[in-house]
Amino acid sequence: MSNEQKPNTQAANDHESAPEQKPISPRLALVGVAVVVLVLAGLAGVGIIGRVHADTDLKKTTIGLAAPTVIAAPARPGAPVNTLVLPGNVTALTDSPIYARTSGYLTRWYFDIGSSVKKGALLAEISSPEIDQQLVQAESELNTAQANANNARIQAERYTGLVKSNAVSRQDTDTFVNQAAATEAAVHSAQANVQRLRDLQSFEKIYAPFDGVVTARNVDTGQLINQGAANELFRMQALQTLRVYVNLPEIYSQAVKRGSKIDLAFAEHPGKAYQGTLIRTADAIDPVSRTLLVEIDVDNRTAELLPGSLAQVQFKTLSAGPTFVVPAAALIFRKEGLRVGTVVDSPNGPVAHLVPVVIGQDDGATVQIVTGLGPNDKVIQDPPDSLIEGEKVYVGSSASQTGAGGK
Repeated sequence: MSNEQKPNTQAANDHESAPEQKPISPRLALVGVAVVVLVLAGLAGVGIIGRVHADTDLKKTTIGLAAPTVIAAPARPGAPVNTLVLPGNVTALTDSPIYARTSGYLTRWYFDIGSSVKKGALLAEISSPEIDQQLVQAESELNTAQANANNARIQAERYTGLVKSNAVSRQDTDTFVNQAAATEAAVHSAQANVQRLRDLQSFEKIYAPFDGVVTARNVDTGQLINQGAANELFRMQALQTLRVYVNLPEIYSQAVKRGSKIDLAFAEHPGKAYQGTLIRTADAIDPVSRTLLVEIDVDNRTAELLPGSLAQVQFKTLSAGPTFVVPAAALIFRKEGLRVGTVVDSPNGPVAHLVPVVIGQDDGATVQIVTGLGPNDKVIQDPPDSLIEGEKVYVGSSASQTGAGGK
């Protein structure tokens, strides 16, 4: 038994000899917790600040990548404009559609398209039996009215002579005189009705209103014709003189004068020049296109030129200020009008500025800017379609700009 109790006694002695632990004070515990919280908060703050910096850098990088890179160069000064070539619409001096003034059936037509006719030439005939019968009836009514008026006039004259000798009463005399006046008015009414029907009957024959060419025939024999402007029978054009209408830019509106001679060229007559006379202008600038409508008359007695064609009209004029030449690709077409993109400096760096311009000569590769640009403007050579006013841009190297605006 003594051997078995030794270990237990030894364990008890070891337990009794362990040092006693002092309890942690509440103040120290609070300090420790505060230190841990501050450490964790610091770590979290460092992470948040890092994310904020990362977001800021990402935003700057995104904006930087979104800004387009452009090539800008000064526009090349252009030579003073002494010849301005503009397109012109060619029309006939007189262009008239011909309609029927009476209803009926077309019995015959005499001229087809391309026929030259003189004023008063018979173009077609319309059969209107209703009008013919109405005219016969109206003429009969006119004869009746004239007979009644003649009888009333005779009675009035007779009673007027008898009343002087007191053979008839004044009242009867007045009655016959008034009856004569009424029948005479009925005669005038019947005459007017007859004349109206005769005019309608005369409209059964359609005549050429002027010397010209038949350019359209829209009817054929047997076709029902209705009175009015619903159906165009023929179209005639006077081609001895042609009118050319041109929209002249506002900048040149004061440089053209009435009576001046204008040179014209036509694609269907290469190498041949024609000359016209500036007859009139609209004397008003179109607020939409900012142009002046000009009319030029061209002698066409040789019938070489055709209405509806396109003429190249050459105006001899001088520019009101310096002009600049830019590539055609530099033009920006917007609903507000034609624009050219330029680069200007701002506190945040280069930004785009869209300048409204007016163009002059255009050879396809380059265009001449009449108004809108200055000698110090840097023109964006090939602007993106999405370019907007005030947008930040990156300007390409000057090496890329060499010869911009040149040939």
